[in-house]
Amino acid sequence: MFGLGATEVIVILVIALVFIGPKKLPELAKGLGKGFREFQNAMKGINETFQNPSHPNTSNEEEGTQRVPYDQQFQDDPAHNQNKPEDEPTEEELAALAEETSDKNKTKAQ
Repeated sequence: MFGLGATEVIVILVIALVFIGPKKLPELAKGLGKGFREFQNAMKGINETFQNPSHPNTSNEEEGTQRVPYDQQFQDDPAHNQNKPEDEPTEEELAALAEETSDKNKTKAQ
């Protein structure tokens, strides 16, 4: 149990008996047992969800919806179409920019 031996468990129970008292110890143990059981049930539910992803609550087929690939989700949204081909500079613009940059570098070197 949690990597503890029988001696350690007995020592913990004696310390709990001294600090909590004999009247409240059964109530505390009952509450801890219920909490531990609820935790185990929740973990079973989570494990089942991950092991069986085709659970009816997670299926989109019943709703009539289909998953769209991420790159196609924003195809029609103009805010996301920032890299349109017409936005790219032409060869003449690139050549002029390169010439301008080289002219600036030459003047700095002098």
